[in-house]
Amino acid sequence: MTSDISLLIVDDHPVVRDGLRGMFESAPGFTVLGEASNGVEAVDRATALDPDVILMDLRMPGGGGVDAIRELTRRAARAKVLVLTTYDTDSDTLPAIEAGATGYLLKDAPRDELFTAVRAAAEGRTVLSPAVASRLVSAVRTPKTPGNEPLSTREREVLTLVAKGTSNRDIARELFISEATVKTHLTHLYAKLGVKDRAAAVATGYERGILGRPGPN
Repeated sequence: MTSDISLLIVDDHPVVRDGLRGMFESAPGFTVLGEASNGVEAVDRATALDPDVILMDLRMPGGGGVDAIRELTRRAARAKVLVLTTYDTDSDTLPAIEAGATGYLLKDAPRDELFTAVRAAAEGRTVLSPAVASRLVSAVRTPKTPGNEPLSTREREVLTLVAKGTSNRDIARELFISEATVKTHLTHLYAKLGVKDRAAAVATGYERGILGRPGPN
């Protein structure tokens, strides 16, 4: 048996917070620890409550989500941040992912997709809705990146497993290498792709044809 996934809900609209709280409290396997109405409050509440997953809106008066994600990353917070917003523009998606968000979903996501995404985020797996993944494919293009340097066979294997949401530990187990070696391969492929994290690496992998076309999980 595993314990419930604990949540912090961050949104400036009380109706949205109430709806999300009711949704998760009525489903088995989740516990809502608290709520916050802006990014500044979110950081304080996350520090006090130590949730497994933070559902984070982006545009909020009194403190936006991206700044909150960046601060939580700086503090090395344990919580995984899953962005849940109505905005899917390049100016919203990429900064959130670069700031340290584990995933990005739109508020029109079906109930079951949201539950699945929270479970995946709690495990540290990258979560991107198909629509957001498609936007990131374009947003992560960086002409100044060398890009012509090919990934090694092992780096491709690692990237493929990352795209499937596989943790470093499971990648190491599947490829019969150490976690330290996995991290080294990730560092090298990040440099070759011109990205900073797993989500951007996956999006770039799709854009460059290294991975197959993204689709629903």
